[in-house]
Amino acid sequence: MERATLGTVSFPTSCAAEVQDDFEVAVGLLHSYWFAEAGAAFEAVAQADPMCAMAYWGIALNAYWNPMSRMAPSEARLRQALRALERARALATGATARERMYIEAASALYEGPQGHLERMQEHETAMLRIMEAYPNDEEAAAFYGRIVVANAPPDDLTFSRQLYAAEVLEPLFEEFPDHPGLAHYLIHAYDAPPLAERGVDAARHYADIAPAAPHALHMPSHIFTRLGYWEESVRTNARSALSTPLPTAAVHPLDYMVYAYLQMGMDEVAGQVVLLAVQATEERVRVARLDYNFVAMRARYALERNQWSEAAELPLTSALPEGGAPPYVAAVTRFARALGMARSGQSGRARREVEALSSLRANAREQGDEYWPTVMEAQELAAAAWIALADADDSEALALGRNAAELEETVEKHPVTPGPLLPARELLGDLLVELGRFEEAQRAYEATLEGNPGRVRALFGAAQAAAGAGDTAAADAHYRTLLNALEQADPERRDLQAARSWVERR
Repeated sequence: MERATLGTVSFPTSCAAEVQDDFEVAVGLLHSYWFAEAGAAFEAVAQADPMCAMAYWGIALNAYWNPMSRMAPSEARLRQALRALERARALATGATARERMYIEAASALYEGPQGHLERMQEHETAMLRIMEAYPNDEEAAAFYGRIVVANAPPDDLTFSRQLYAAEVLEPLFEEFPDHPGLAHYLIHAYDAPPLAERGVDAARHYADIAPAAPHALHMPSHIFTRLGYWEESVRTNARSALSTPLPTAAVHPLDYMVYAYLQMGMDEVAGQVVLLAVQATEERVRVARLDYNFVAMRARYALERNQWSEAAELPLTSALPEGGAPPYVAAVTRFARALGMARSGQSGRARREVEALSSLRANAREQGDEYWPTVMEAQELAAAAWIALADADDSEALALGRNAAELEETVEKHPVTPGPLLPARELLGDLLVELGRFEEAQRAYEATLEGNPGRVRALFGAAQAAAGAGDTAAADAHYRTLLNALEQADPERRDLQAARSWVERR
């Protein structure tokens, strides 16, 4: 693999001079989260120079995979990391003091009595020590910025840790504009609605810095999604999916691509992408169905199009062998089915799905998950609101819908997803329209759009609600925005026809 296609990394080591370039290529692969290739590259360095302690550091750090997921490594990867660290320490007497600090920082991720989130904090502390001891080491700063963002509390909506990480990374990105890690971690730092504008420069450059790395081609869409830049999101995710060697690895960019196409009203193309994902993973369907993005793109394809009966019949992830899908993955389908059933006159079946969702939430909490149970509870409340509406309990429906929206907004979205399957506040807007409370519905949809610019479903809801409330100016503005958003939409879409009709009458 050509070094120039992975960005520029300078990471001096005490390893043999003939492996230095290969080592830096491996670090570049790690910065762009190409874990299979990075692992193989570090192994090759270790074979070429068996005394290279830092090759084993790389094997160990790479085994953690993506710290932004805040998930513990699998048992197999944990064992791999511990073996590598043992070898790194055995070779550390021939390493520099700086290299020994890197090895100990990697060790902090895997060793000790604490849970994995506490070990991530220890790793952050250890990386800070390296950065302070070696202020001219941009690698230390890059890896420090990475773990600071990963450790940022998902319920801190001031984004103080992300902003602090950006303060560390931004000056270095100006100095080293071809460094893949600096661009990558800045995108993660700015992956939040109030910060996304600041991440446009890194987003527009990262794919060109490391065009050989599939994840580098995908990552710009984290910013594009936050800003409603749907065409740019489609393009960069298409490049990523096409460059990914494993079909099952392509589901992450494909999910982002489906989301973008749906916001452009291009339902037919979105459906083709979903079908492509299903067909491409046919031989490894069990593996694929354990993946959040695989099940999410199918669920969002039904929900975003208001195809409630279709959502109600989505295949259950939990039908896989026991111990298959993690709770947060199984919850995707349970929520979509519950909402689909409740909104298609099947409230009895919907209740059973909500019960299953509740069990999954309890399971996730038992496993020590500190993030997804909040999301799952918001989903439970949102689905239960529609069950209450079907039972003609309007006040309960509104109370549940509001609670769902408020709870969902206490945490930021997870990097694995382009957005909620359907935002709870947007669903509250739907409820309010059903009850003829158009002014409140308009506010709910407009609040959704503040955090999710360009969401076409919320735009249509806001336009309809404003018209119903007699706010002609707002309705006009929303319908015209909607018409622009649906420039390439399927012509039979109801929202497109409504927008055209409104504008023509005006």
